[in-house]
Amino acid sequence: MRLPRLALTRLRLVNLAATVACLAAAWATGAVAAPKTVCTVTINSSDEKEVLQRHLPRGDYRFVELVQRGQADWLASACQRGVTCDALVISGHFDDGTEFYTDRFDDREFLTMHELQQASCSTSCSGLFAQLKEVYLFGCNTLKSEPRHVATAELARSLVRSGQKPADADRLSALLSERYGQSNRDRLRHVFKDVPVLYGFSSKAPLGRTAGPLLERYFQTAPAGEIASGRASPTLLNLFGPSSMIAVPGLTEADPHASFQHDMCRLADKQPSDAQKLGFVHEVLQRDMTEVRMFLDHLERYASSLGPAQQLQPKVAAALAAIETDFPTRDRYLQFARDADEASVHTRMMALAQTLGWLSAEQAQAEFVRMLADRMARGSLGKNEVDLVCSSHSERAMDLAGQVLATGAAKPDQVAHSAVLACLGSAQAHQRTVQALTSSRDSDVVVAQTYLRHRPLADVGELRSVASGIARMTAAAAQVRALETLARQRLADPQSLLEIARLFPLARSLEVQRAIAGILIRSDTQMLARADLARSLRQHRLKSPTGSDVIDVLIRLLQAT
Repeated sequence: MRLPRLALTRLRLVNLAATVACLAAAWATGAVAAPKTVCTVTINSSDEKEVLQRHLPRGDYRFVELVQRGQADWLASACQRGVTCDALVISGHFDDGTEFYTDRFDDREFLTMHELQQASCSTSCSGLFAQLKEVYLFGCNTLKSEPRHVATAELARSLVRSGQKPADADRLSALLSERYGQSNRDRLRHVFKDVPVLYGFSSKAPLGRTAGPLLERYFQTAPAGEIASGRASPTLLNLFGPSSMIAVPGLTEADPHASFQHDMCRLADKQPSDAQKLGFVHEVLQRDMTEVRMFLDHLERYASSLGPAQQLQPKVAAALAAIETDFPTRDRYLQFARDADEASVHTRMMALAQTLGWLSAEQAQAEFVRMLADRMARGSLGKNEVDLVCSSHSERAMDLAGQVLATGAAKPDQVAHSAVLACLGSAQAHQRTVQALTSSRDSDVVVAQTYLRHRPLADVGELRSVASGIARMTAAAAQVRALETLARQRLADPQSLLEIARLFPLARSLEVQRAIAGILIRSDTQMLARADLARSLRQHRLKSPTGSDVIDVLIRLLQAT
């Protein structure tokens, strides 16, 4: 029986609709789903990526390596190409929390936190992380919860000055530290906002050669389809748990500290104009100074990015003028900066004040001298201040050394005071600091060691005097520090080397003997009698409980030549 043409047409339409519905259902259930994109950022080890590539079905997953060797702006390039990721795997060292980096000498790739923040915040890169389900952070301390910088004491003092009770001030300062994402975990949760699962390490992470085999074991037992599913894998966490792996979600709008993410993005996003960003900077500066302190990294970075040409633009110049003439905010800012616990924070805040037009160059210098004099008077000057002054000021800054001396706060018998003055170019202070390297006080040796990292010994007479002084030291811990400092000088003076070599048989500490070997192995021992030296090392070396060490390596080198 033949159906009428109209009925046949209707039947065909019904069949077509059913077919479309089936395809739609199949697509929805993943039967014909598009492959998931696994983006990789291979900074140090490729082991993790290679295991994933071997085990994930090619029809279900595709890989995109974001790092383009030799191209500095490869992350921005990925944004411009419209790359979108379902999963992101970052492999690299992350010890200090500022950047992912490599320890390979033949490679210089890195990825900074600032670049990640820009990619996360920028509307011009909104697609790269928009559909992420999972992020794998293969680096040490990536999800460490301890704050990177602790400013609780100075925050609490500022809150007390503003009228808070001490107990309330302590509580609020702790909340501010949490709100402003001072831990690696918080900062990466801000970057990967709304991502369901972030895998990372709360302390030490396994190296690639260890992580790779662990991932192999994961694929032997884990259910299929877990990667880029947006659900934390119990199997993966059990395998990597002994290595401190944990899983946390990215920040969401429901998070009580989500407002900081918006603040961070107002400066990191490339879209707003400089005048708009400066308006926001002014708004932040007018908040309680405790918030300004916690936002300091972001304020510094943006202020330093404004070049002379940008500052001359009418709207930018007007915005800068509004900040410069806001004297009440300026006074509150300077008062807080002067009370900073850390000299480095004081210095950074004063540098920002100068950039914003709140201090002239002469005023900033006077604030620096005042800070050093105050710390000298309080007895709180130490190796950190020495490191700061030596790294930030030239040896030719004699006018600064004179200004510090004119305050009357410097005490010649305090090694840290002498080291700061020596950093600023005082020849007499230099001599006193070098002599402190052979002091019996361990704290003095530490300060001298810090100073000599920045101002190496260049005079042969000084080298010989130091070598002779080290040989007469009796405190083993201080002697080891002094020897380690001397090792960095790479001795080439025969008399100094002979003095150090003669000390080896007299040493009663294995650590001292190892430090001596550390000097000799770095130096040119051609002028020494190598056979006699090797014989002396073999005869007088103290037994190492851990087996072979630097002493054995030195003996083999001497025997080979």
